[in-house]
Amino acid sequence: MGSDPIILMHDVSKQYGGLRPLRVRRLDVEAHTSTMLLGFDPPTAETFINLMTGASLPESGNVTTFGRDTRDIADSAEWLTFVERFGIVSDRVVLLESMTVAQNLAISFDLELDPVPSEVMARVLPLADEVGIEPAVLTTRVGDGNARLQAGVRLARALALDPELLVLEHPTATLAQEDVTTYAGIIRNIAARRRLTVLGLTADEKFAKQINGRLLVWQPATGELHEESRRKFWPFR
Repeated sequence: MGSDPIILMHDVSKQYGGLRPLRVRRLDVEAHTSTMLLGFDPPTAETFINLMTGASLPESGNVTTFGRDTRDIADSAEWLTFVERFGIVSDRVVLLESMTVAQNLAISFDLELDPVPSEVMARVLPLADEVGIEPAVLTTRVGDGNARLQAGVRLARALALDPELLVLEHPTATLAQEDVTTYAGIIRNIAARRRLTVLGLTADEKFAKQINGRLLVWQPATGELHEESRRKFWPFR
């Protein structure tokens, strides 16, 4: 270790419309590690991610991401450059359901989609392969695809611009249980190959265990994050 955390939250509090503020007593995430957080429902997960990315600021406490206090981001142009360092997998990321899988991936690189230019397809194909999307389904309309395909598209979109930090916001909420293990394996392999930092917020304990990193359980009343042991949660490493 020895390096500064890529994410550091300390005594953070943020009102967001819930029964109590979002509180985080202390969270530190080292680069090139995987950390899964259990206990965040969708509204608190969204608030947490907005704080981490600087989209909103805490009412108290400090949020430091990539070595920078989010309060120091001066303007929208600077923030847009900052947020490109994140790849966010979330159902809040809109998919173009009337367009094909290939077009949904291509839009990360170019707005010319009908047809997708050959030089853009040269980037789409390996990206699709990386997340387990087979070439045969690239012409499928996303709206006609199943939840597993749509989850793959969201993951690919998050990876398209080579982020440093992959953020998973309830990524398995729509997946069938039989697909969770495969999806977790894909993310593990991608994180290892790309040397990504992974931070997940999920209610899916099975998925959290299978990422093979730290598992922290959040206590909403206090903001404490308690670490569960690998011996308890990773017997199949």
